[in-house]
Amino acid sequence: MVARISCFVMSGGVGSRLWPLSREDNPKQFHDLAGNGSMLVRTVARLRARPAGDTPVHLIASERHAERVRSDMANIDLAGGRAIFEPSGRNTAAAVAVAALETIAAHGDGLVLVVPSDHEISTDEQFWETVEKGVPAAEAGRLVIFGIPPGQPETGYGYIEATGDGDVRDVARFVEKPDLETAKAYVAAGTFFWNAGIFLFRAEAMRAAFRKHQPDIWDKAERAFAAAASEVSGTYLPLGLYSAIPSVSIDYAIMEHAGGIAMVPASFRWSDLGSWQSLLDVSPTDANANVVIGDVVAIDCEHSYLRSQGRLLSAIGLKDIAIVATADATFVAPVGKSQEVKRIVEQLEKSGRLETKFTPAHDRVLLPGAWRQRVAHWLFEETLPLWSTAGVDERHGGFYEALSFEAAPLMRPKRMRTMARQVYAFSVAKLRGWNGDADRLIEHGIAFMERGRTKRGGWARVLHVDGTIADPCEDAYDHACVLLALAHAHQAGNPDALRLSQETFAFLDAHLEDERLTGFLETSDGTELRRTNPHMHLLEAFLAWHTATGERGYLRRAARIIDLFRSHFFDSESWTLGEYFDDSWKPAAGEQGQWTEPGHHFEWASLLVEFAGKSRQTDLIAFARKLYASAHANGLNRSTGLAYGAVSRSALPLDLTSRSWPQAEAVKAALALEGTGGPDLKPEIEARVGRLFRWHIDPAPLGMWIDRIDEKGRAVATEVPASIFYHLVTALMQYLDKTQGAVIVYQLPAVPESTRTRELSAASNKATA
Repeated sequence: MVARISCFVMSGGVGSRLWPLSREDNPKQFHDLAGNGSMLVRTVARLRARPAGDTPVHLIASERHAERVRSDMANIDLAGGRAIFEPSGRNTAAAVAVAALETIAAHGDGLVLVVPSDHEISTDEQFWETVEKGVPAAEAGRLVIFGIPPGQPETGYGYIEATGDGDVRDVARFVEKPDLETAKAYVAAGTFFWNAGIFLFRAEAMRAAFRKHQPDIWDKAERAFAAAASEVSGTYLPLGLYSAIPSVSIDYAIMEHAGGIAMVPASFRWSDLGSWQSLLDVSPTDANANVVIGDVVAIDCEHSYLRSQGRLLSAIGLKDIAIVATADATFVAPVGKSQEVKRIVEQLEKSGRLETKFTPAHDRVLLPGAWRQRVAHWLFEETLPLWSTAGVDERHGGFYEALSFEAAPLMRPKRMRTMARQVYAFSVAKLRGWNGDADRLIEHGIAFMERGRTKRGGWARVLHVDGTIADPCEDAYDHACVLLALAHAHQAGNPDALRLSQETFAFLDAHLEDERLTGFLETSDGTELRRTNPHMHLLEAFLAWHTATGERGYLRRAARIIDLFRSHFFDSESWTLGEYFDDSWKPAAGEQGQWTEPGHHFEWASLLVEFAGKSRQTDLIAFARKLYASAHANGLNRSTGLAYGAVSRSALPLDLTSRSWPQAEAVKAALALEGTGGPDLKPEIEARVGRLFRWHIDPAPLGMWIDRIDEKGRAVATEVPASIFYHLVTALMQYLDKTQGAVIVYQLPAVPESTRTRELSAASNKATA
């Protein structure tokens, strides 16, 4: 009887040696490098081509690529296998442990074949002939690897020294990537083989090897596997448990320590396609031994790899050169040094460049601005009409803190920051051409806010429904929101905004500024932990007042917060922004000191770009990119693509809920970074707007949003908070501005009155009755 072999394809790598084609969001296994399908699809097809025997195929892939994996595998029969998604990369030892655990869970024991997703192999028949030769040794309990007879000395591959002859040989030792002279000696010896990174073993034999040599890895992998969530789309390993597994390769963890390892010499031709040199070696060439792909004109060139995606690439007189040009980056090197592209990638990442992470591709989005019509309709015909009617407390003044999903007001105390944000949102709407009753709403909101003035001229934190003060605390966060609202109200023509702002700035300087001139206190009594969040919103307000007046004094205020960002807020090692600090601006003790919020990373990124444009401190663009990259790499739920509430500085989840405002701030950050000298982020912008609508806006009643989504993509919101309105209005108005290059003016239809308008009026009458 032919043995069942459970196959596992490892597809979690980034393939940085093939940059700029291969990137974090689109690594090499998803590329068609040889003209006959993606590496991943071809690998799965090879495994399914086994002539006889039960052969389920499983994928072990990064959760961030889940959508792409599902798309590529949609029409492929995995013969009972499934996709298993890693929330973070933990190298190959963890992946092999998961493969053994899956097989034990499904079959009790059995043969396991683990293969990389991105290798070039000559024929399916030769591949399986080689694998089947190793089956008897694997069934006997030996760990089996496969060696490639070297055709030339290679310094980029690991080597295996084997003894004996025949189909199965004994492994004497593993050797890491050698220098050129050593590699030549290995080839001459005839007993050394390239390590193909393909493994065959019984699941129980691998479990025994882990328990003997790496019990910590096995125990932690076992706990993570037991807690995995299985869904129709695949199995999702839990981030907290899986991230605790040590990140180490299977070669270091097991193979270099285990005894009795067998090696089967491969009868197939093989390449790991790990460099542009390797692609030159295996790809079809022209008469001069050049590989030419894309719009390329090559004259008098020899043995060169010339690839262009988009623009014309022209070359004369090149020999042994690799040139790879994408829409946003070009790589040039001697073919023999093309392996060293990783040095370029490392330098780009240190500089905060995003070209290593995002791939500009015409097929990722229909057109820049593809969401314009939907965005404009939602803003001007759905949400502004709703919140300018049902969201306004016409009896007591101000605005409601929240609405039910039936557009009924929830009667509760009114926070100053929410009142200010509503004033801000209606001011922005007026400035963008909304023909609603903006002036009255701005005046209505400011009049209610003034009821919350404290005796010292500050603004109280919370008011009762009727406008009497409920909490007189003078909070820096609230004052930042008030200043932001007044700046835009001033621009919108409100006659009181400038006077009120001057009084607020005087209070800020007298009662909320740290007497040591190291930023601002949380509250006027200065008793709480220091936070970056109020400083971020004060920076936002200072920049808004500079825009409103042109006075450089506001930039000087902003510059002091920027100095704090540089010296204390930003961590250069993790590219993260702390939230909680002690009075000396040291990270707070315990979990608070590790707390970071992806949404605030996005907010800071857009503010840094704005300040850089006003101050010419252009080095801040790199900081903005690093914040964006950090939030994107470590702060997103890979199932939904939405930003988590919070993660630690080491990327462990602290709050798995995805709220609507971080998604809006991600749109703003991408808009800000687009055109600053980095990659083309227009596809990323469209994708971010799409996720905001897919998860938060479209499932909600018209004019509303689902504020909270859990880690599985389920709505958990029970109301619609007004405080989020300003995030959404700002982000989507900026999207309309940037995608057309000019401010959009959207006129509501005058007559006939739309059905939706009548519905909103009815809801408003019901709410205010």
